[in-house]
Amino acid sequence: MFKIVKREEMAEGTVILNEIEAPAIARKAKPGQFVILKANEDGERIPLTMAETDKAKGTITIIYMVVGKSTALFRDLKVGDSYQDVIGPLGKPTHLEKKGKVICIGGGTGVAVLHPITRAMKEIGNEVTCIIGARTKDLLILEKQMKEASHDLRVCTDDGSYGHHGFVTEVMKEVLEQGDIKEVVAIGPVPMMAAVCRITREYDVPTLVSLNPIMVDGTGMCGGCRVSVGGETKFACVDGPEFDGHKVDFDELWLRLQAYLEDEKKCHKEYCNLHKVQ
Repeated sequence: MFKIVKREEMAEGTVILNEIEAPAIARKAKPGQFVILKANEDGERIPLTMAETDKAKGTITIIYMVVGKSTALFRDLKVGDSYQDVIGPLGKPTHLEKKGKVICIGGGTGVAVLHPITRAMKEIGNEVTCIIGARTKDLLILEKQMKEASHDLRVCTDDGSYGHHGFVTEVMKEVLEQGDIKEVVAIGPVPMMAAVCRITREYDVPTLVSLNPIMVDGTGMCGGCRVSVGGETKFACVDGPEFDGHKVDFDELWLRLQAYLEDEKKCHKEYCNLHKVQ
């Protein structure tokens, strides 16, 4: 059992932060890696990239959005409660290298995934411009932490309620126009990452993305997380989750995610009808 030692509700209670006792994972985890969690026997296995690790305390931090039955089970867990299973660290860690000027871009809960990567980029001597975005100010997360992890933080909201009124890609283009950007790291919704990659390809700037296909076992055996990268089939759980964004087939990834989403909606409706819940 993996006890929750800290819980914080963010973004109007739709995004939850949990700090969890997992000393073995905390000792080995590196930026970019993820864990698979299960609340109890009734829950599903949910993959989440770690937003923070603390080797001294033996804890890991995850941040998730409540979007379905299993994450709703996560939401019901309080400080002192435990997850039944936490497996990891899984996936390949981020390749970190001193390159010079880099841009780190995060959208929505992708900001949580981006945080340890941004901080590590800065610590090894890169000049980091960070751009984070959300639909509205109330859904923005980790602004203070991202400011500390970067040299220059730019904030965007789709509705203009805070920071730049518009998309992260618009601010990214302004920074790219200044020249000498060596790498872009983009983590967030698939349409956002795809848009970032279309632009950075024009500027010939290498771009790293963290993909979020459906995962089941986390070992590459089920094949559920397969993605096409450079014309080859890769498994995000063992070959990723990070890939060269200019080689990713985002259209295929989006279609597969939408197909799973439709199946999830149907299953949720059947569950509600069966158990007579709204």
